[in-house]
Amino acid sequence: MNRFFKLKENGTTVRTEIMAGLTTFMAMAYILSVNPGTLTAFGRIDMGWYSVFLATALAAGIFTIAMGLFINFPVALAPGMGLNAYFASVVLASQTTDHPFSWQMGLTAVFISGLIFILLTVTRVRQILLTAIPDSLKHAITVGIGLFITIIGLKNSGLMTVGVESGSDIAANKFTDVLSFETVIHMGSLENTNVQLVIIGLLLIAVLMVLQVRGAILFGILGTTLVAILMGAVDFGTLNSPQTPWVPDFTQLNFMEFDWDGIMHTGIVSAIATFTFVELFDTFGTLVGTAERAGIMKDKEEGKRRVGNAMFVDAIAVTGGAMLGTSTTTAYVESAAGVAEGGRTGLTAVTTGVCFLLALFLAPVVALIPGSATAAALIIVGVLMAQSIREIDFQDMVYAIPAFLTFAIMPFTYNIANGISFGIVTYVILAGVANLAGKKKYDIHWMMWVLAVLIILRYVLIGSQG
Repeated sequence: MNRFFKLKENGTTVRTEIMAGLTTFMAMAYILSVNPGTLTAFGRIDMGWYSVFLATALAAGIFTIAMGLFINFPVALAPGMGLNAYFASVVLASQTTDHPFSWQMGLTAVFISGLIFILLTVTRVRQILLTAIPDSLKHAITVGIGLFITIIGLKNSGLMTVGVESGSDIAANKFTDVLSFETVIHMGSLENTNVQLVIIGLLLIAVLMVLQVRGAILFGILGTTLVAILMGAVDFGTLNSPQTPWVPDFTQLNFMEFDWDGIMHTGIVSAIATFTFVELFDTFGTLVGTAERAGIMKDKEEGKRRVGNAMFVDAIAVTGGAMLGTSTTTAYVESAAGVAEGGRTGLTAVTTGVCFLLALFLAPVVALIPGSATAAALIIVGVLMAQSIREIDFQDMVYAIPAFLTFAIMPFTYNIANGISFGIVTYVILAGVANLAGKKKYDIHWMMWVLAVLIILRYVLIGSQG
């Protein structure tokens, strides 16, 4: 084991690596309950809670172990937050239209984005894209997704409700009509048990994070579940329900449940682009940041090689996760928790992966967790992602305005792709104008021009919906 994982060479031990792996698992185990609730929109999408749970545990276990064994990298993977919420929102938003976007189409889009991601990784085109997009937009995308996730959590818990109380016609777009709205976003009733639980969950997780407790989100979810049990808000029927067996029933997996006939649906292009684009930057930041903290980047050439190989495993995980029946599987920033505990090699990842596979036998227990508890976790994850806002230069309007539009439009239009699109187009325009005026020289990579033109064509030709 020492020779395989090069433990001595990396200044670590078996015990340290195992403890680091357990720490990483505790920091990200919340995804086992959050992802099934998010992808099924708490019962409104018929993917099946247990099916998504199996896919989540399997994808996290298999590809995290692969990262450890083949790349010797202390990074764990699982279905990513943000893109799972986007997945569900696209499916839900189209249910009342003449051409609904089914969850099978969603998995097809994730699968195709994985293939594209593999191609971009092998051909090294992704390095061009990573260089092309200005850092301000990269950070804005993270912030926007954080706000997007927060709204999902607020809505699912009932802490926030959306509606218009007046009879005004919003399509008229008149200033007087806008003023006549009493309110569009309402506060949920504090008499509602779900609202009470999400507030308790928020406070519990927040206190644990202030006290710097490892696995604060997971412990917060468990603590909220305990309170829910005391309040009589938990259904113990899952402990002996055939829908949540103790022994994994892999026949319930949505394995290869793709809809290739839906490939002509107008929304699938937008979905593929969003899955690919967001995953591109999310993976890069997580892998490089973790590698830096683990000391892997001390030898820059070796570090770049290992990060490049890790990106390839991550790309395969996207496709593999879709085959199992879940949204984009990606490297998790929570891996930093294990690195902080001394994790330096793939043994950390293998330990975390094994924990996820063992979790397959805990479905009845995970199913006890109320939606309010996972909603509280979503809101807190939004807080963590919003921290990237401090990296944006708001003194320079060429950077500030596109960044602001990116993270404002995402949650308000309930669409990640819209935010990214507006950010790219406005940056190209503003930077171009500034360059022509000779005020300041801004770098506009040729790829940004290509992306801006494609985005404009997309909205002109197929509109903002799909």
